[in-house]
Amino acid sequence: MNIALLPGDGIGPEVIDQAVKVVKAIGQKFGHQITFTEGVVGATAIDATGEPYPDATHEIAAASDAVLFGAIGDPKYDNDPKAKVRPEQGLLLMRQKLGLFANVRPTFTFPSLVHKSPLKLDRVEGVDFVFFRELTGGVYFGEPRGRNEQGTKAFDTNMYSKEEITRLARMGFEAAQKRRKLLTCVDKANVMATSRLWRETVQELAPEYPDVKVEYEFVDAVAMRLIQWPKAYDVLITENLFGDILTDEASVISGSMGLMPSASLGTSVKLFEPIHGSYPQAAGKDIANPLATVLSAAMMFDYAFDLKEEAQLISDVVNQSLSEGYVTEDIADGGPSYKTSEVGDWLAAKILA
Repeated sequence: MNIALLPGDGIGPEVIDQAVKVVKAIGQKFGHQITFTEGVVGATAIDATGEPYPDATHEIAAASDAVLFGAIGDPKYDNDPKAKVRPEQGLLLMRQKLGLFANVRPTFTFPSLVHKSPLKLDRVEGVDFVFFRELTGGVYFGEPRGRNEQGTKAFDTNMYSKEEITRLARMGFEAAQKRRKLLTCVDKANVMATSRLWRETVQELAPEYPDVKVEYEFVDAVAMRLIQWPKAYDVLITENLFGDILTDEASVISGSMGLMPSASLGTSVKLFEPIHGSYPQAAGKDIANPLATVLSAAMMFDYAFDLKEEAQLISDVVNQSLSEGYVTEDIADGGPSYKTSEVGDWLAAKILA
């Protein structure tokens, strides 16, 4: 297994280090030969090379079997609206150049942490749904974009092709077939032309998957129902902008953004990352929660290598760390807390026990 490591900015290097400990332990336990190759991305890459996603990093990622990615972002760029090069441009460029067109974001709860959810217990117990967000089209990539000569008006173009929608929708249908056989297409077809194309395309595909029930909901209704009754959903498919917003909303249902993993899938390379940001305030303090990154490694064994047993073992030891309270301070709930590196060591030791 050839794994590219792109730690990125802020707490990225610290949480990636813990995922590497866990992956190495899995390799030792199951007899897998694993090679890691590291590249720079984001603000770290800008500081080193002037580019947020250098060609050398792309070559490392493109040649890998899977990519473990940390986080991107730095306050010195966030606070400068006129900066011409930004860390986030590296993320968009990486997705585009690697062809990572589908972002897979599961939302589920942990039995020992349901009390930390902002929602009532009866709303969140048993929540288990997954978003498939289109990742390389829509308003983030559409042209033209910019401002008028006076700088008083700005414009972005939202554009989708039938092909882009079809390939994402098929992933959603296939996932639904393996789950509870319910697919929700999230759009704004009452207002937007791109959303009407989304709905039409999904309607055309639906007869090919007769075992899957398909529902169509406007994005504003889904935003409400995710809070009112999240257990109503199984697999949701949507465009880039809507997915960006809704998946962040969904992530806090579990009680902590520091717990949710994700995958970005393409035709060849697959990338795995925690959904949280770079959290620069915690960088270098050894206090960041590494569990989302470790669970992203579990997704890697599942989605990239089809190794279900290895993925399940990682999930099991993460659940064990939560139930036994061997966690970082953000979810310690007033009890004992441990450093980022200590949690990583503990998880790796449990795998090898």
